[in-house]
Amino acid sequence: RSTTAGLYDKNIENVLEYFLRNNLITTEDGAEIVWYHAANHKAQLNEALKSTAHMIEADVLLPSDGSEYSQPIMAHPPETNSDNTLQEWLTAVIKSNKGIKLDFKSLAAVEPSMMLLENVKRHLKRPVWINADILPGPNGNSRVVDAKPFIDTVTSFFPDVTFSLGWTTGWHPEKVNEGYSWTMVKEMEYICKELNQPVTFPVRAALVRQSCSQLLWLLKKSNRYSLTIWTGKNDNYSIEDLLCIRDHFDKKQVFYDILEPQNHEFKQAIGVKVNL
Repeated sequence: RSTTAGLYDKNIENVLEYFLRNNLITTEDGAEIVWYHAANHKAQLNEALKSTAHMIEADVLLPSDGSEYSQPIMAHPPETNSDNTLQEWLTAVIKSNKGIKLDFKSLAAVEPSMMLLENVKRHLKRPVWINADILPGPNGNSRVVDAKPFIDTVTSFFPDVTFSLGWTTGWHPEKVNEGYSWTMVKEMEYICKELNQPVTFPVRAALVRQSCSQLLWLLKKSNRYSLTIWTGKNDNYSIEDLLCIRDHFDKKQVFYDILEPQNHEFKQAIGVKVNL
């Protein structure tokens, strides 16, 4: 495993080192990274490019007309159309110094998207994260993306990209919501232990506190692993939940892609400057 660790040293540069080197953050702390979420349509993408965000996240799918030659577009289901193709999106983003996170809801869009990324490979000297939910998680009922072909396709084009591999989840305000179980984290580790790339696990903020021991166990399995905490629009969770994560996990190993106003409150509570 020493070769893996060595390989990863070059790759940590991906996020924290990259933004440190460009003087866009001040310390190796995942909480310093600012996210812009769902920059799919041209208006959102332009806003994201003008913003102080470091990482721009967007969703890629094939349009609903289903024609064989259709180009990947930027939309989040249930939307299936967009005013932005992945090609146009990439052309705009590579003129900036921002990192890229592409979220795939289906396997079909992955290969055509990787071909487009490959065309701009020399301009991608920046963090590139490729995301899919590959396992069923707490209360999850949406379809998973088949892990092996997803990972194999991405790796065949980009052996050193950062994988963002998650679980499908749900959250219900009127129920007790189970967290990430031991079975779920062990299944994920079984898939990821064979990889050489850095892997971040997107986990839902409202489900993290009840899963602290499971997620700590998972992160201790490799120095290639990190968490990305995200939030659903109507999720109910507290700043204390986030501070609990902050206290128990290595600051280098946790990123926070959370919505306002909690994002602002959380950053204030931990003393990270917020540029709005």
